[in-house]
Amino acid sequence: MTEDHASKFPHGEFKLSITQAMADQLEAALNRLTPAALTTEYLKELEVRGGVYELYLRGERVYVGKASDDLPGRLSQHRRKVSGRAGIELADMGFKCLYVDEDLEAAAPERLLIKEYKKTGSAPWNTNGFGSKDPGVERDTTMVKAKHFDALYPADLDLTIQSLEPGLYPIKKYLQAVKDELPFNLRFPREKKPYIQEDGSQPSVEVPERALPARELIRMAIEALPEGWQATALPGYVILYREDRDYKSARVFWRKHGGETIELLGQNQLDLQGEVEEDSNEE
Repeated sequence: MTEDHASKFPHGEFKLSITQAMADQLEAALNRLTPAALTTEYLKELEVRGGVYELYLRGERVYVGKASDDLPGRLSQHRRKVSGRAGIELADMGFKCLYVDEDLEAAAPERLLIKEYKKTGSAPWNTNGFGSKDPGVERDTTMVKAKHFDALYPADLDLTIQSLEPGLYPIKKYLQAVKDELPFNLRFPREKKPYIQEDGSQPSVEVPERALPARELIRMAIEALPEGWQATALPGYVILYREDRDYKSARVFWRKHGGETIELLGQNQLDLQGEVEEDSNEE
C-alpha cells in the first residue's frame, strides 16, 4: 500500500449499525407482502405468535405496530376500534404482518420501521393517538387537536348495536352491557353507590327487542337516571357522570331538563359550525 492511500495512524473507527440492518431487512420483507383485507376470515388464518404488522387505509400505510405474542388478537382489537369510527369503512382497511421470534421488547422492530417511515411521512397514525386506549380523566378536559385520530375519525354515535340482549337491566348492569357492545369506550362510575336511590334500589332500563343506535342507548341511560347526570360524547369516547359541565372537545351531550332528556351540541360542534358560517360569509 502506498503512503498516499495508507493511514498515518495505527488506529481508526468502525461502526456496525445492527439496528439499521434490521430495519432494512424488516422493510424489505414487508414490502414483499401484499396487504389483505382486515377481516375476521383472514385474521383466523394467522398463527397466535408475536410479530410486527402494518395497517393500510385505502391502500396507504397508516400504522405500524407490534404484538408480543398474539398477532391476530392485536389486529382484532384494531378492527373493532375502526368499526366504531365515522369516516372509515372496514372494507377500506388492510394489513400485513411478519412473525418475529426474537425478543420484541428488546429488539423493538416496530420502532425501527416507524423511524424509517417517518422520513417519507408514512404511517401517520403512529403519531396521532390511534394506538391509545382510554386516555383517562385528565384528557377529558383537554382540546383534541385537529390531526388527532379521534378528531379525524370520531366515535360513530349512529352505529347500530345489534347484540344487546332485550330485558330489564339495573342501571349499572345496563351501562356495563352497553360498554361491552360498543367498539369505543364508555366510561362511568364503577362503584354501585352513585346509582342507589333513597329506597335502596337502582334505576332500571328496559331494552327493547330491536337494534338501536349507540346515541339512543346512551340517551336511555340518562332517561333512567335522576336529574343531575350527564353523558358527554368526546371525540373518541363517551363519559357519563353526575355533573353539569361543558367540555371543550364535547361533540354532543345528554342531560335531563324538566323531566325530559335532551341532546345538545357540544362546544366542539358549535365551534365547527361557527367556522363553517365564517367561511360561507367570506365567500
